[in-house]
Amino acid sequence: MQQSVDKEFSQVPIIDVSALVSGTGDKYTVATQIGQACRECGFFYIIGHGVDEGLQQRLEHFSRQFFEQDVETKLEIGMNVGGRAWRGYFPVGGELTSGKPDLKEGIYFGAELEENHPLVRANTPMHGRNLFPSSVPQLGKTVLEYMEAMTKLGHRLMAGIALSLELEESYFSDRYTTDPLILFRIFNYPPNPSLSEEKRQWGVGEHTDYGVLTILKQDNAGGLQVRSKSGWVDAPPIPGSFVCNIGDMLDRMTRGLYRSTPHRVLNLSGRDRLSFPFFFDPNFNVEVKPIELEEVMACDDKNERWDKASVHAFRGTYGNYLLSKVSKVFPELRQTVL
Repeated sequence: MQQSVDKEFSQVPIIDVSALVSGTGDKYTVATQIGQACRECGFFYIIGHGVDEGLQQRLEHFSRQFFEQDVETKLEIGMNVGGRAWRGYFPVGGELTSGKPDLKEGIYFGAELEENHPLVRANTPMHGRNLFPSSVPQLGKTVLEYMEAMTKLGHRLMAGIALSLELEESYFSDRYTTDPLILFRIFNYPPNPSLSEEKRQWGVGEHTDYGVLTILKQDNAGGLQVRSKSGWVDAPPIPGSFVCNIGDMLDRMTRGLYRSTPHRVLNLSGRDRLSFPFFFDPNFNVEVKPIELEEVMACDDKNERWDKASVHAFRGTYGNYLLSKVSKVFPELRQTVL
């Protein structure tokens, strides 16, 4: 295996994962394609994923209904109400990337845990009940159904990633994702107020994701960009697909063979853009360790990363890493969670 370096690519590959999802067909060919995509750009589209199209349409419909409401109504489920569970709504400008406000609003969700769940009773940050809007009652049920479908898909894709690394299919589920940390966001990006390049405001600025795998549903507005060695590459919406990308912890596990690639969003469509990132992450309390891979040496990515913070120098649980990141995204909530 070759060590990953910043590679130049001009488009994000499309992979049919139906054999991996169904368990029939040539899953090893799919795994090989996933491995190549993870090494070369860290992003790939998936088709043949099996997630019900009607469910996706309902999710988009009810989400638009929610965001069309006035801010006061939306703030009835504000993140300040969610507390340590880190759930609920934030208004435009309420989330920061590299210290700068993003041009987006959104709702944070996660696995639905009852108050008597051991992690909730232990007051574990980012675990608990979701906040669902009474003004759009169908949204809550739809979100839970969608998260269940995406969790199943996440397990199948991680099995494919394990095979791509010549590991047992159950490698990640045995060590990290038997009980994954599930985080789900619904973002609404309003139209950019200025089309001039000097005054553009990023929907979300350059960043990498924190965990192992992100599965993104996006509407047809476009705006997602992925960083290649030669510049920024558009990842436009493709009907029937999701966009997948690997996060910092998979970068760490593979010693940099699979890199978490920086990306950003710039909504120039002239209308609102909906985005649905689903994060399939390691268990909150598990320590993330490098995999022993042949011919792959540990790397120092500090000078290459956008934030100058090496994921390979990190030591601790995934929860430690995640909290260090999200406390910078919502500084006003930091004391509530940490």
